[in-house]
This record gives sequence, C-alpha cells and structure tokens, in this order.
Amino acid sequence: MLEVRDLVTEFATGAGAVRAVDEVSFELKPKEILGIVGESGSGKSVLGYSILGLVDSPGRIISGSVRFAGQELVGMPDAAMRRLRGKRIAMIFQDPMMTLNPVLSVETQMVETVLAHDDVSRKIAVERSVESLNLVGIASPASRLEQYPHEFSGGMRQRVAIAIALLHRPDLIVADEPTTALDVTVQGQILYEMQRLVRETGAALIWITHDLSVVAGLADRVAVMYAGRIVEEGSADEVLYAPRHPYTRGLLDSVPANNEGRARLRQIPGMTPSLAHLPVGCSFRERCSRADAECLLAPDFKNRTRCHHPLC
Repeated sequence: MLEVRDLVTEFATGAGAVRAVDEVSFELKPKEILGIVGESGSGKSVLGYSILGLVDSPGRIISGSVRFAGQELVGMPDAAMRRLRGKRIAMIFQDPMMTLNPVLSVETQMVETVLAHDDVSRKIAVERSVESLNLVGIASPASRLEQYPHEFSGGMRQRVAIAIALLHRPDLIVADEPTTALDVTVQGQILYEMQRLVRETGAALIWITHDLSVVAGLADRVAVMYAGRIVEEGSADEVLYAPRHPYTRGLLDSVPANNEGRARLRQIPGMTPSLAHLPVGCSFRERCSRADAECLLAPDFKNRTRCHHPLC
C-alpha cells in the first residue's frame, strides 16, 4: 500500500538546514496499523505531512521516495495530489477545532468534502455523511449534521473529523495524535472504532503518538523515531516487550505504570538535541549509558535497530 524509501525533509532556518525527517524508510500493507512514537520534536508529524505533500515553505522534501499503490507521490503535480488527498489518502489532525470550520455546519463541511471528489447529487452526499457519522458511533447522525462544531464535545468533534476522513473510504489514513487532548474513556472508544474501521474497510493506518500505551493496544508494528530518524522498528510485541535500542528502553522505563513499587521513576537523562546541532555519530550518544568511542560513527539500521550496542 505504502512504500517510503530514504525520505529526507529539510527546513531552511537561520541556523542552517534542519533535517526534520532524515532518511526514513518503511512499508505498510493493507489493513495494517503502524504506530510511530517518539518525543516531541522527533519528526513524527513532519513525516506524516511529508507523505501527504503538506510540508509548507521553508520546508521541502529534498530526496527519497514515497510510493502509494505504485504511484510516486514525491514531485507529483499539486492538482494530481489534491485528487488523491482526501479521497484515497486521508489525514486526521490532532485538534479538530483547528480543522473544522466553526462558522459552517457539520453538514456543509461533510457535503462539500464529498462533492469535492465525486460528481453526485447533494442528497447522496448527505446520505453518505449520515452513514459516515453512524460509522464512528455518533447517535442520531441526521440531526447532528445540522449542528456546528462548538455544539459537540471534544470527543464528538474528533469523531466528526474521523468521519470526514472516512467519507471516501480511503486506502490510507494518517492520524497525527488525534486522541492526545481527550480523556481516557473517549480515547478508548475512538481507538476501538479505528481498529474496527480498519478491519471493515481494509484501510492501512499510520498512528502518530507519544503515548506508548496507545500503540500497545492498537498497532501491529511500531517505529520509534529520534532526531528525525527511525531508530527501531518491529512488531508491537518485539518493540514494546523486547526493545533493542537504548532509547526505546528509556521510553518504556519512563512510563509510570512500569515503575516498581515506591522506586524513583526512571528517566532518560538530558534533552532531545537540536536538529540544527546534532552530535557527531549516533544522535542519541550523549544521552546513552552504553555509548563509547564506536558511537562517534553513525550506526546503520540492522536487526531492526539503529545502534552499535543494541540490547539483547
């Protein structure tokens, strides 16, 4: 469904060119859920925007390939990309209040989304909107269509955003931390709905998050990003229960639920490095207890991790 190879996305800054996505590669199959995790600033969201061609100036993709169902997306003309985006590839953003227009009814926004890609009557567009709202678990969808975003709770607004993304039954969905601002009950409901929708529609899903507990119950595979690069990738069980990269181990140790008794909560020392001034060699070297002189050389990605001294 999706094949990303050596993708590099740079931003021009006063401090020089910053690589927010640095030679990232992965594949995604139909009905597969890939969780992309990492700290803030690791490049997760920029990777999602790069796939959909949504990186604005001063950012740009400078090299690499993104192939969707056999089509190369990097360098695709804007008109052709717009025909794909929203119809075959959809994105769910973190804050629905930033993506839903507050002065337009839900019906107007959903119907316009349908008509933007399909030559159908307004009646059919409304019927599809009702069906999509019902698909994400919104009760009385026909009457809720007439309401405005501010009349919905945060969880219901996010369901509306997901319903809009699903209007055309896309083959690929990119979800950028869509449940971060929601309470755990609503978050659980949406995660359940997304798993069900992937099974029923056959779509592939990329779920971008910093919450390891979310991907543990949602994803088939997990990719861990640090400083713009994937440092570990594998099945959810492999990455979360037998991590090989010290950074992944540090993320798991930082989860309070994994703490033992009254022991002090473990944490990763130091701060995420500036992408404009990355350390020489391994980007995690200055925060890693296993670092030595060999780490002054950039490690290759092998045995599902990018590390000179992987954990056993």
